[in-house]
Amino acid sequence: MSNNVKPEDIKEIFIVPIGIVHSPYKERGPFQGKYSDEICEIEIFPEYQEGLKDIETCSHLILLYWLDRARRDVLQTRTPHNTEIHGVFATRSPNRPNPIGFGVVRLIERKENILKVIGLDALDGTPVIDIKPYSSDLDAILDARIGWSGNL
Repeated sequence: MSNNVKPEDIKEIFIVPIGIVHSPYKERGPFQGKYSDEICEIEIFPEYQEGLKDIETCSHLILLYWLDRARRDVLQTRTPHNTEIHGVFATRSPNRPNPIGFGVVRLIERKENILKVIGLDALDGTPVIDIKPYSSDLDAILDARIGWSGNL
């Protein structure tokens, strides 16, 4: 299946930060945000604040963020789960060609352009690139698996 687009036809992609993470994690966060009960703040820049309309009706959010301190030259890596080397796209390693972080967080409170959330593993100062509402009906796949890891 091809649409005749060649790699050389693809131009640069520009991502603009819409906000910044304020978290207690300065150099290293928890292994997975799901296991953290720390409250973090997401500061949305004023020019994007209108986009927060009705966000307080969401119990959980998908937060996409730029892992600005990650290595971008890694294609294979080891994980904390075993000693084998895996392709980076089969892992959740932050080190990857496009280091985009993904987290599902619980929204605790919104005050103007500040979102207080629980369940985030991002370092303090991490740029936020997008927010979407999380839906257990649309986003949860109960029988998903990562074959090499056992039951992750």
